[in-house]
Amino acid sequence: MRFKIFIYAIIISLISQTCKEEKTVEFQEVTKTTTNNKLLEIHIPEASGNDDISKNINSSIHQHVINSLNIKDTEAPALKTIEESIDAFNNEYESFKSDFPETIIAWEAQIDGEVMYQSADVISLSITTYINTGGAHGHLNVSFLNFNAQTGKMLKNEDLFEDYLAFTKIAKTYFDEEIADKKDLYFEPDNFTLPENIGFNEEGVILLYNTYEIAPYSSGMTEIQIPWEELQTSLNYL
Repeated sequence: MRFKIFIYAIIISLISQTCKEEKTVEFQEVTKTTTNNKLLEIHIPEASGNDDISKNINSSIHQHVINSLNIKDTEAPALKTIEESIDAFNNEYESFKSDFPETIIAWEAQIDGEVMYQSADVISLSITTYINTGGAHGHLNVSFLNFNAQTGKMLKNEDLFEDYLAFTKIAKTYFDEEIADKKDLYFEPDNFTLPENIGFNEEGVILLYNTYEIAPYSSGMTEIQIPWEELQTSLNYL
């Protein structure tokens, strides 16, 4: 009898593990535009497969795009859709041309997203935004969005790690190695701080510092890869 119970427990465990390994949602790339759009190209991942999880993920992606297209210094307007933001961006350009009719400067913007990593526990997306509204050069920004794959809720960087302090120490070691021969290019190379963008890919954890975050524009972005095997004891998700 005990043997049968033991076998039954193993079977249940295997079934549970198999279910856990199944991806909760799938992604496909979608293009967002409007009839009057002349300035923007937007290609982003769209989740499908589980209504509640997909809704949460897509809502966060859309809100990120909406915020990215808000080029005013004031708080973001009450725009509810990407399409409304696209039209608002185009309208801003038309107002700019009206105020400065002699200008030959054309605005442009491009937003591209991709799935960097997806498991039964966590999903990492990358959203790259380039906006040029007539300055000396356009503004390029990359954002990592991490989600709990079982709920679709966005995760904070602190949520990704069981031992955030241990992870920080490991990250500092890799950061110091990365900039060892070019410390003069960074603002405060000896004052280590984690970046805003921490995400996953197939090799492990990525740290991404955007332009101006820790170095001047001429230095570009700084990307650091930390392999999975270095992080087994500090991760909450795989």
